[in-house]
Amino acid sequence: MTKVVVSDGNVDNAIKKWKVKVARSGVPSELKKKKHYEKPGVKRREAKKEMIRNARKNRRRNG
Repeated sequence: MTKVVVSDGNVDNAIKKWKVKVARSGVPSELKKKKHYEKPGVKRREAKKEMIRNARKNRRRNG
């Protein structure tokens, strides 16, 4: 569970900090992934595409 301490009654600042902590923990991206069922073959295809994209990015940087 993500916790944020409210100091001096500044709730707006605490909410901002909480949102940042939640975003960094990966909760929103997990919710997007679990919104609908994805077949195993589609998952593999998407993972393969992602690997190709990352390889191209790394090749440009290192090459």
